[in-house]
Amino acid sequence: MNDFLHLLLRDRAAVTFPIGLALAALVTVHVLLHKREVASAVGWIGLAWFAPITGAVSYALFGVNRVRQRARLMRPPAGGHTGRSAWPSPTDDDHLDPLDRGIGCITARPILPGNSVTTYQDGDEAYPPMLAAIAAAQRSVGLSSYIFRDDVSGGRFIDALAAAHARGVAVRVLIDGIGGGWLRSAAYHHLRRKRVPAARFLHSLLPWRMPFVNLRSHRKVLVVDGSIAFTGGMNIADENVLASRPKVPVQDTHFRVEGPVVGQLAVAFAQDWAFATDEDLGGTAWFPALQDNGAAPARVIDSGPDEDIEKIEFAILEAVACAQQSIAVMTAYFLPDTRMVTALSLASMRGVAVDVVVPQNSNHTLVNWATRANVGPLLSDGVRIWLCPPPFRHSKIMVVDGEWCLIGSSNWDIRSFRLNFELCMEVYDRELAATLTALMLRSRGIPLTEAALAARSVPTRLRDAAARLMLPYL
Repeated sequence: MNDFLHLLLRDRAAVTFPIGLALAALVTVHVLLHKREVASAVGWIGLAWFAPITGAVSYALFGVNRVRQRARLMRPPAGGHTGRSAWPSPTDDDHLDPLDRGIGCITARPILPGNSVTTYQDGDEAYPPMLAAIAAAQRSVGLSSYIFRDDVSGGRFIDALAAAHARGVAVRVLIDGIGGGWLRSAAYHHLRRKRVPAARFLHSLLPWRMPFVNLRSHRKVLVVDGSIAFTGGMNIADENVLASRPKVPVQDTHFRVEGPVVGQLAVAFAQDWAFATDEDLGGTAWFPALQDNGAAPARVIDSGPDEDIEKIEFAILEAVACAQQSIAVMTAYFLPDTRMVTALSLASMRGVAVDVVVPQNSNHTLVNWATRANVGPLLSDGVRIWLCPPPFRHSKIMVVDGEWCLIGSSNWDIRSFRLNFELCMEVYDRELAATLTALMLRSRGIPLTEAALAARSVPTRLRDAAARLMLPYL
């Protein structure tokens, strides 16, 4: 019996060893050719050689970007366009001209003058005009949302979309495959029962067809008749309507946009819809001629794990580098990587007032812990971090020098910057900047201080430091 077990184990090792060796070598070659981040590359290679079969399976499921090649085939090439403005300057103060040029090169899009941006707080203010726009739609409605619940608020949107579809409007609804509910997605199925064309972004029950743990569409866009758009950080759910007194209320900020930049939002939605469904949207129903509707120059910045990787992060780094007086940020999750921490610290060192507002209590406990383990160097270099008291605030906004604004869906974490499909919009407008700055000032609670961090017990600091190791996936 012992001889039989010995032979069995020996024969098994003779088979599995060369297979493991080959798998580890294949993973190593693929990592060396495709992974830019040194730490990520070293980690995957180490796992592949330490546990060849488990490491290879993990890499195949979570480490391989299955999105980039398909996205490059479906999205039109930039054609060498730099995206620089065709007019002198988006501002009266030319110290932000390099920011315009830099983001133009990053996005390969021009900045467009003649836009208006209206700010809404929470679903109480945002949902009624969004529903009214859908009800008034004559040609097309495109809606993309990360979370879309089939509750009272979501039901109103489903009814409005179904009514628009019934009267002959071209309606398309895109819901993320995870945020909208991976297994169930009640809103998606409700829309389909009403025969509304709807799709789930990167959704499949088969993991090799959907890297569902990593890649998500976090974008929130509503485009009506190609001429009116809504975008920002707000999902569609009862939790955003504070007047209804939800159990877990979520404060958020959303925006109505009119003017030429709506065309860029419509293109972004159409590209996502084509990516998810292979249907191309075109014609004047989706892309009409647009007239000026205000004075604000604006430009869309989208990013994701395809050819647009890290564009939002790069745009923010450009803005931090160009700031001369102030940088104000509000974000639901503040887990920047080392280069972003360094950029903010350097801005503070050169005399720029840097203020960051984050929730006092995140809706994800691990984020609370990891944040406190990550921000020490910023506090040491003079960056001020303010804790926004409950209810949880989900807004994502940034203002530089009281003039340049960034609004949209992206948080300040590695997931948003490098894994999620995100959409933001830069706006040069002092009035909008004043509105957003006032919101951030009102939302400041107590500051997070070095003394408070130092007062944590050793077990708490160890817990927070361990949570910080999960930065890429929080």
